[in-house]
Amino acid sequence: MISAIVLAAGKSTRMGRQKMLMPWGDTTVLGKVVQTLRNSEVKEIILVANPEVSARLTDCGLRIALNSTGEMLTSLQLGLQALNPSAQAALICLGDQPQMEERSVRAVCEAFLNGKPNLVAPSYRMRRGHPWLAARPLWGEILALDANQSMREFLNNHADEIQYVNLDTPTILQDLDTLEDYLKYKPGM
Repeated sequence: MISAIVLAAGKSTRMGRQKMLMPWGDTTVLGKVVQTLRNSEVKEIILVANPEVSARLTDCGLRIALNSTGEMLTSLQLGLQALNPSAQAALICLGDQPQMEERSVRAVCEAFLNGKPNLVAPSYRMRRGHPWLAARPLWGEILALDANQSMREFLNNHADEIQYVNLDTPTILQDLDTLEDYLKYKPGM
């Protein structure tokens, strides 16, 4: 079983407001990410959110892990700890990446299911993006990382183990950090 962890605990300081709750089509930025995962038939979705986001999602049908620090590594660690014990791999998704496409999610999951590599990452023009996948054998190492370490370092340390899935879409690289990003990518703009 492949589960998804949606990292949505950031403070949105560059955006100037809580970006996860901003409108995106007929839902919100975060709602679109969850919708894409559900449409991709991911069965378990763990949302790691800050208290502000969590308070607004009372009826979303997701398991929520709270992270008041806003740190991405802490969010990932909390998400891994919340996963179902039967999960074989965790799909790591950004809550501020509503452009994520079902075909990207499916391609990463299929690469894992076909060969069971420990790491799978989408690539667009030789650049690694999201969502990426970590198999259970690596979770202990991720859980042992301390605050001075980053996921980028972790992935770079395992660069020779990553199975890349080449995709023809820049959406794997696009997230929403600023209002300019939001206005650039928002549907209908």
